[in-house]
Amino acid sequence: MNFLKKKFIEIYYPHILGSLLALVFLIYSNAGFGKEAPYSFSDLVEKLSPSVVNITTSSTVPNRQELNPQLPPGSPFEDLFRDFMDREKNGAPRRQRRGTALGSGFIISDNGYVVTNNHVIENADQIEIEFFDGRLMEASVVGTDPKTDIALLKVRAQDKLNFVSFGDSNKAKVGDWVLAIGNPLGQGFSVSAGIISARGRALSGSYDDFIQTDAAINRGNSGGPLFNMEGEVIGVNTAILSPNGGSIGIGFSMSSAVVEKVVEQLKTFGETRRGWLGVRIQDVTEDVAEALGIEKTDGALVTDVPEGPAKNGGLKSGDVIIEFDDKKIKDTRELVRIVGDSSVGKKVLVKVLRDGKEVALYVKLGRLEDNIASSQPVRKSSKKVEFAGMTLSNVNREVAEEFDIDANIKGVVIVDVKTGSVAEEKGLKKGDVIIQVNRVKISSTDELKKLNEEAKRAKKTSVLMLILRNGMRRFIGLPTQ
Repeated sequence: MNFLKKKFIEIYYPHILGSLLALVFLIYSNAGFGKEAPYSFSDLVEKLSPSVVNITTSSTVPNRQELNPQLPPGSPFEDLFRDFMDREKNGAPRRQRRGTALGSGFIISDNGYVVTNNHVIENADQIEIEFFDGRLMEASVVGTDPKTDIALLKVRAQDKLNFVSFGDSNKAKVGDWVLAIGNPLGQGFSVSAGIISARGRALSGSYDDFIQTDAAINRGNSGGPLFNMEGEVIGVNTAILSPNGGSIGIGFSMSSAVVEKVVEQLKTFGETRRGWLGVRIQDVTEDVAEALGIEKTDGALVTDVPEGPAKNGGLKSGDVIIEFDDKKIKDTRELVRIVGDSSVGKKVLVKVLRDGKEVALYVKLGRLEDNIASSQPVRKSSKKVEFAGMTLSNVNREVAEEFDIDANIKGVVIVDVKTGSVAEEKGLKKGDVIIQVNRVKISSTDELKKLNEEAKRAKKTSVLMLILRNGMRRFIGLPTQ
């Protein structure tokens, strides 16, 4: 008996143990290391397709230029063209060309609201929606937002329509499966699958929050939905990166975290209503942080405070905004997005670093669309000095005329920048005006030198300069000289 038991253990125990280990690994891997690829997307596609639409727009294309032929005297066509031009001058109608464009969209309510890209319907005289079942309907524009390239349309249908809902794009992870449905290259309803390649991509806008995907996206996919595996819209397909105009697996969808808020405002107001703080800002670089005496580069550095909410709330140039409405601020892009998402008229707590100390301020936000933060431009007799590879001059009439600078600006003008110098590395150029040094306003090179000496005596290795270029202000940290 003992012999048989021993043989059983020797023969079967390793197999049993291996099977148990495999089962444990399978359970563990499914729980912690993601999901297997679906066998087929067909059920999901069948469910979602009726909510996706093709969009065709038409518009009047203006003539490229006024017809004004140059004909040699005595030409047999001279009289013909003279008669034609006379008819034009007398108001005879000129033939107009019509242009068409194709795109995609998706229905978000049973009563006919449709989301697409603004560039799909921009300047359109007529918008036609084609449904999955072949029906055609005209659509009207409810509102548009060029900043995020989103448009909201409306169709009038007798029956309730199939629609899809927005998902939480913030929960989407790199590597998750996604589906893109749309009208690529005018080929009608088409589906492509891929994964999320990256998150938080910015292309050109202040409010960009793009999801990058390798799902095939081509011309005509613009405005179409990007779905997660729950059938929720987590992005609006907007752009591709391609050297040849076709898909190479680098497509971008504006995240639903941005789109859903924009759509709700367009539906409610017919326009966007973003919060407005009223400051000009820049990221905090290491040299600027050192010059300000702060340890981290987190936050947004205020370069200018024109008339507006921020000025009324006590913010100043040189403040570093580190917290806005109980949200930590990492950089300027994050601040712009958070402020834009805030309600107009809301009173928010803004925490800043000022002279190394944390200061709490309360600001009542304005509306971005009603206000544009504008900096006031920025100068006295000529006295040139050298500093960090720059030749600097006081502002006089000759210098002002040479560099096209407002004669009322107070500061010091950079009249030359030496090749390979620290100043050149920092991006400084001829014609830039230094209007502050270590947050003190200056009007002469003597004042600049004095503030530089004070910084050296205080054992600072950098000075913080506020630079004015074409009405825009920017802080630059330069080593003390």
